[in-house]
Amino acid sequence: MILVTGATGNIGSALVRELRACGAGPLRGLTRDASRAALPEGVEAAQGDFAVPESLGPTLDGVRAMFLVSRLGPDADVLTAARRSGVEHVVLVSSITVQTHPHLGAAEENLTVERLLEGSGMAWTILRPTQFASNAMMWAPSIRGGETVRAPYADTGLPTIHPADIASVARVALTEPGHQGRTYALTGPEPVTARQQVGAIAAALGRDVPFAEISRREARARMAAVFGEEAADAVLDVSGGDVNDELLEVRDTVSRVTGAPGRSFRQWAEENAHVFR
Repeated sequence: MILVTGATGNIGSALVRELRACGAGPLRGLTRDASRAALPEGVEAAQGDFAVPESLGPTLDGVRAMFLVSRLGPDADVLTAARRSGVEHVVLVSSITVQTHPHLGAAEENLTVERLLEGSGMAWTILRPTQFASNAMMWAPSIRGGETVRAPYADTGLPTIHPADIASVARVALTEPGHQGRTYALTGPEPVTARQQVGAIAAALGRDVPFAEISRREARARMAAVFGEEAADAVLDVSGGDVNDELLEVRDTVSRVTGAPGRSFRQWAEENAHVFR
């Protein structure tokens, strides 16, 4: 049995579909509301909350491999519950900032979870993706309303990754030998700037989408009101304010592991155009 946590999320939903399509065997998808999960036929929907690890007992019964997104709850307790239930292999989604910006608080937290997993006694595979293409969904209300999209660092290109590519690597790690004890830095196939992302969304919609670059100060004020000052500074640093060669590097990990080329941001925009209409 393979357990996919966050089974209705951007990565988890794609992973469930891939595992089902490749005949991976019994699958269980964990979600906070199983009645609304709408998982593919043949995938067992399980309800649970990682914020309450003691609720996970039945969900972990019979599970031998697990896909886990870090920091959804007390990770030490979650991993302990998984080990005690007989889970043998965990594929963990961490972040590339562990190696590119280790001084940031979120990166330190992700590294802590990685080390917990490595010392858990279970086999492990760690995925460190860069910026998600799906982060562009934060512009959806403005685009749907015909407003101008405003973003800082408009011409800084990051190798943004399609969440389905993270899922594809996870699927291989869960079902094929040779990936235990490995850490994979994952990026998209090319750098793409905020301005180019908005252009790709406009092309997918078949209409103009106005765009304007704003200052870090203006962006920070908006973000801090929602996420807090520390988180706002961290996001702004890794989206353009404190980039480095390690963060900007385009890696071929997705194609090497999966045997298929990485998906472009333009493809993501075309697949998700309905979100912006």
